[in-house]
Amino acid sequence: MTSSCESLGAAAPMPMSRFERYLSVWVALCIVTGIALGQAAPSLFQAIGRLEVAQVNLPVDLLIWVMIIPMLVKVDFSALHEVRQHVRGIGVTLFVNWLVKPFSMALLGWVFVRQLFAPWLPEDQLDSYVAGLILLAAAPCTAMVFVWSRLSNGDPLFTLSQVALNDTIMVFAFAPIVALLMGISSITVPWGTLLTSVLLYIVIPVVALAQLRRRTLLARGPAAFDAAMARIGPWSIAALLATLVLLFAIQGEAILKQPLVIALLAVPILIQVLFNSAPAYWFNWVTGEKHEVACPSALIGASNFFELAVAAAIRLFGFESGAALATVVGVLIEVPVMLMVVKEVNASRGWYEHR
Repeated sequence: MTSSCESLGAAAPMPMSRFERYLSVWVALCIVTGIALGQAAPSLFQAIGRLEVAQVNLPVDLLIWVMIIPMLVKVDFSALHEVRQHVRGIGVTLFVNWLVKPFSMALLGWVFVRQLFAPWLPEDQLDSYVAGLILLAAAPCTAMVFVWSRLSNGDPLFTLSQVALNDTIMVFAFAPIVALLMGISSITVPWGTLLTSVLLYIVIPVVALAQLRRRTLLARGPAAFDAAMARIGPWSIAALLATLVLLFAIQGEAILKQPLVIALLAVPILIQVLFNSAPAYWFNWVTGEKHEVACPSALIGASNFFELAVAAAIRLFGFESGAALATVVGVLIEVPVMLMVVKEVNASRGWYEHR
């Protein structure tokens, strides 16, 4: 088991790189590129979509694993003992992540997708859009939150312990919450497929990568581990962007017929981020938690593990589904919206500490 200092060095990256800062730009370019390629060579991408074994698309599953591995291997479960140092902040984040965010997103999906925006959205995809929003909200952020915490001068040990605890809970709670909310929303999802997704994209990677992390740190030390993380870190974003190109190459025709879809789906996601970050920040203030904990608490409460959401949406509903598209919209707006939240919590430090 690594020490807290070693854990911190391995899990908390340097502030956001230029590439990460402009992730939304790269996502937008992937959307345009994917649609263009899909129009230019539709038969090629249809053939890629048919490369399946037992209903598993092999190219997509490979990309998904490349997406998830660099994210989860950063998580240090030995930091769980730090939870008791910040009980109030941990409690606020858990309350928002697991009892507010998924349910509020299901409500927002019903209000905006099924009611207000329904006339402008494809009728046969309404349920799928709501399902994608639920998947997005049910997966708390694992990796990018380290960047948000660093940018807001958050307590690194709190961030480590909160992420480790969230990942532990996600192993057991993700499938039941998703199934419950989709059932409430009258969306049929096969339990077998959902549990297989949890096994493939949460349980197996979490267990295997925790062991790999521990053995690597013991054998080679924190410096070598950090160097390895720096090398494989870009793989995750590269695989995500490649997945988006494939997704939009296949979905391009439908999107060209409904160009407002992405903008309309962005509305409930934007509201959800602001709705969850503001109360989390305020609850920490009310309970007397320090600002260095309140910042990452609010940011963890608002951000999403969009890599997992994209993977689960594709696995459950397919490449051409509205669910897959809805999770991708989450990727598109995540960085600019979270940077806005970071700016606000930093600017309000004086108010927060004036008690």
